[in-house]
Amino acid sequence: MESGTPLSGRQRALIRESWRRVSGSPVQHGLVLFTRLFDLDPDLLPLFQYNCKQFASPQECLSAPEFLDHIRKVMLVIDAAVSHLENLSCLEEYLCNLGKKHQGVGVKVESFS
Repeated sequence: MESGTPLSGRQRALIRESWRRVSGSPVQHGLVLFTRLFDLDPDLLPLFQYNCKQFASPQECLSAPEFLDHIRKVMLVIDAAVSHLENLSCLEEYLCNLGKKHQGVGVKVESFS
């Protein structure tokens, strides 16, 4: 789907149903998400540092309290997006600023594919 193409009612319903199934345990599902990200691109691990601590493995990172807090924040952003599927433009400024912040710590657009 191209950016700017509105979602159909069916697509919105599918997204909401999927989110309803995972939103009850956001940290658990966030761990699955980030485990998969680290499996697909191990070079992402150095992007996550807390108090100048470099993690030796994805497992060490995934169990760090600071990273679990990051997972909670990611899941809250996804929740906000799902809650505003009819009007995603209301999140545009926030998401653009969030993207700039991530770009500043070395996250690359290619990592999202």
